[in-house]
Amino acid sequence: MNKISKSDAQWRAELNPDEYAVARQKGTERPFTGRYWNTTEHGIYRCIGCGTALFASDTKFDAGCGWPSYFEPLNPDNVREETDTTHGMVRTEVLCNICDSHLGHVFPDGPPPTGLRYCINSVSLKFEPAK
Repeated sequence: MNKISKSDAQWRAELNPDEYAVARQKGTERPFTGRYWNTTEHGIYRCIGCGTALFASDTKFDAGCGWPSYFEPLNPDNVREETDTTHGMVRTEVLCNICDSHLGHVFPDGPPPTGLRYCINSVSLKFEPAK
């Protein structure tokens, strides 16, 4: 796996302010406002920071939470999980394992077959429609 490392100035130059706030500063977009929360097109969701394929549309489901939700990553090696203790909670943060962009969180309340809900910020993703 080839890690991508950039300076803060490079990230600021490549990402718009909302993308930077979420992907690099671990922010969260407001629910039901992201560009992909209700997208049903077929394709691949890639990391906004490096373009790595993260989630496939056939694993996306409507969790009713206002963020795109998936029951599994396309390739588990492309995402990393870390414990997040901010905001007085203990959650599992999901990051791109290639460029360390913050994606969202994973919760144990998803559908079969995994029982997981990867709750991901739209602004951390770039959608590539199927051809």
